[in-house]
Amino acid sequence: MTTAAIITAAGRGLRAGGDVPKQWQMLAGQPVVAQALAAFDGMLRVLVVHPDDTARAEALGLDVLIVAGGATRSASVRNALEALAGRNIARVLIHDGARPLVSAAVIARVIAALDHAKAAAPALAVTDALWRGADGMVAGTVARDGLFRAQTPQGFCFETILSAHRAHLGDAADDVAVARAFGVEVAIVAGDEDNLKLTYPGDFARAEAILRGRQMDLRVGNGFDVHAFCDGDGVWLCGVKVPHGRGLLGHSDADVGMHALTDAIYGALAEGDIGRHFPPSDPQWKGADSKIFLAHAMRLARARGFALANCDVTLICERPKIGPYAEAMRSALAAIMDVALERISVKATTSERLGFTGREEGIAAMATCALVRA
Repeated sequence: MTTAAIITAAGRGLRAGGDVPKQWQMLAGQPVVAQALAAFDGMLRVLVVHPDDTARAEALGLDVLIVAGGATRSASVRNALEALAGRNIARVLIHDGARPLVSAAVIARVIAALDHAKAAAPALAVTDALWRGADGMVAGTVARDGLFRAQTPQGFCFETILSAHRAHLGDAADDVAVARAFGVEVAIVAGDEDNLKLTYPGDFARAEAILRGRQMDLRVGNGFDVHAFCDGDGVWLCGVKVPHGRGLLGHSDADVGMHALTDAIYGALAEGDIGRHFPPSDPQWKGADSKIFLAHAMRLARARGFALANCDVTLICERPKIGPYAEAMRSALAAIMDVALERISVKATTSERLGFTGREEGIAAMATCALVRA
């Protein structure tokens, strides 16, 4: 079924303050109404605006049908519905352009309810005590049982709400009121506390805080490295020299664990691998301490605004035994990366005598890290 979305943005929003109506004020770098429209990507979208705001609406550069609003909210919605008539629309969602934080889950619940109802809308049950007031004093109480706070989008079978608006005289608080006046029953679905309507100046700060929480930037990277054994008296693993009858062959100190972890960080940043930043063809890195590479990766992450959430390194070998040195390795990595020890995991496994590690020809390591924007 074809579903369309009408976003109402023809009001003036004077209580919100500012030099322009609230729906055209900026929120997280975008006009409020642009945030509201984005929630309905993929649908045929109708944006209802005040005639004075037509240029603003066109400047958004979005694939939307722009319709001029009327003298009242109901008239504005009716104009939008008439613009959709004859377009084979089965369902329509009518959303307040001053609600920029509506979630996909709320939208999905409204649409799903229309499978068995002609109208549906999200709401939150009233949980606070309700008072009547007069002259700044409590004048009485109101029972809150059965009371809900209405939200949008309010969804309808298209022909039903079109007929309801055509029959409606005057204005109404919302489209549920118009539908009910036409005799349509409206199903209630769960709303969302974050789906607030921007009304007062302080609402913008709350909306910004919610968006910051939603837009948490989490990056995950993986790294894998292998080094063969060679002559030597020990191997460097995760910043610790572990006594062993052989060494590891490599251009640098061949710290296979630290190389895997470094590559995991570069991977999370989409910055390639160690070879991109420290080419093995460059003689200055011959025998270099691998902490140089790991420290560089962490500096790059911090410069991009990321912090390490956690990392996990697995060393794969038959020998040497890693267990006795694992805690020292965690401490060494934590110091190099300048992070808390609790964010570092180092463990080991064998390959059950299979493959090159099982034949004790070398050591492999794999690592995973998670970076989060600080």
